[in-house]
Amino acid sequence: MNILISSAGKRVSLVKAFQKEIKLRIPNGKVFAADSNPQLSAACVIADGWFKVPRIDDPNFINQLIENCIKHSIILVVPTIDTELLLLAKNKSLLEDSGIKVVVSSISIITKSRDKRLIHSFFESQGIEVAKEYPKDNLTFPLFIKPSDGSRSIDAFLIKNKNDLTEYHFQNEKFMFLEYIDHSVNDEYTCDTYYGLDNKLKSVIPRKRIEVRDGEVNKGITAKNELVTYIKEHLSIIKGARGCLTMQFFLNRITKRIVAIEINPRFGGGYPLAYLAGANFPKMIIEEYLLGKELTYSENWDDNLLMLRYDHEVLIKNYVG
Repeated sequence: MNILISSAGKRVSLVKAFQKEIKLRIPNGKVFAADSNPQLSAACVIADGWFKVPRIDDPNFINQLIENCIKHSIILVVPTIDTELLLLAKNKSLLEDSGIKVVVSSISIITKSRDKRLIHSFFESQGIEVAKEYPKDNLTFPLFIKPSDGSRSIDAFLIKNKNDLTEYHFQNEKFMFLEYIDHSVNDEYTCDTYYGLDNKLKSVIPRKRIEVRDGEVNKGITAKNELVTYIKEHLSIIKGARGCLTMQFFLNRITKRIVAIEINPRFGGGYPLAYLAGANFPKMIIEEYLLGKELTYSENWDDNLLMLRYDHEVLIKNYVG
């Protein structure tokens, strides 16, 4: 019963968490990692084994993934990046025919998560407030511009007044002109949530984003606050949701207004904080997908746990590229 962390890259902490949890429950189980350049992937080096896969846009990606999974007795795949989610969801049945399970949400959930307008509509259908989107001919300042399919703050702009606007902002139809959520009174939270095979919420851990580097939380702190109850009330069941869904919200420190931002249906880069706080998603995945156990909702995790990240080295002797 081996597990694969796909597109592993630098997710060393995630690989180590799965290694620890599988050894406690399946002593002979191993955690493999795959990447398009595994020799230069720290997570692949740390894993029990690794193999190379083509880029996601290569038509042979799925076939080579299946071949390698069969070769290494891998029966569970855990994806980690947005671009592979839809491909794996579309080929879920093909993988299952080869005895390989995938921790992935439905095509519908993934499609909505990739389009910020669609995910805003989803939030509103659940009674959750989102930032107001302005018509381009009727703007209120300050405002925030971002593409509907963007990530990692690419092409994101804070517009303080109309003089900050350029033709570039109006030419791109994907640009959303949004209400600006003032960071001086609003805290941004990433919420790690886990949904079981029954599409029901099993765990939710808000993490306040203190400092972000290259789109990933570098400093953060867990918080048992209003968001826990709010998510339980509004998102206790999401049809098609499975595994880890990373949600982002703003919480106003004064008014307690909650505004939803987005959902990424995969492990977030800051998940190691939630894991170290006691939100053991690798354990849940192993028990549910490999051992057939039913999960119950749990809030057994540490409040106010602060994470301060730093860089660490993985060294390979006598490396030949």
